[in-house]
Amino acid sequence: MGARKRIKADKVKEEKSLNSFAILRNCPSSPRKMRLVADLIRGIDVDRALDILKYSSKVASRDIEKLLLSAVSNWQAKNEGKRMEDAGLFVKEIFVNEGRALKRVRPAPQGRANRIKKRSNHITLVVDSKMEKEVVNENE
Repeated sequence: MGARKRIKADKVKEEKSLNSFAILRNCPSSPRKMRLVADLIRGIDVDRALDILKYSSKVASRDIEKLLLSAVSNWQAKNEGKRMEDAGLFVKEIFVNEGRALKRVRPAPQGRANRIKKRSNHITLVVDSKMEKEVVNENE
């Protein structure tokens, strides 16, 4: 690995260590259905997002709710001295990528077969604090 690549990789690793995030892989639901729920909470405070997910009728909201709680727990582990209520946590970014698709066959008329793709997805959720941003802006 060249010097520039190593420096860039170290920089990306350092930025990743500062963020608090959670990843859910191979969730057995189609990405299209999951994105509908993910769009509801993007950029919203954590408390409000948890309320939205709790009372949502979508099945995908349960998975995202557990993932959000996991991301908040990761934030608390990285920031032991701070309180969650004072920090003003919000969902910085959430995105849903396509996972592997299980291919199945269903019988069709006249001896044919139809292919069924049982899709899955990967969800990445990043939580950030509003207070940290204000402190950085005041120092500059």
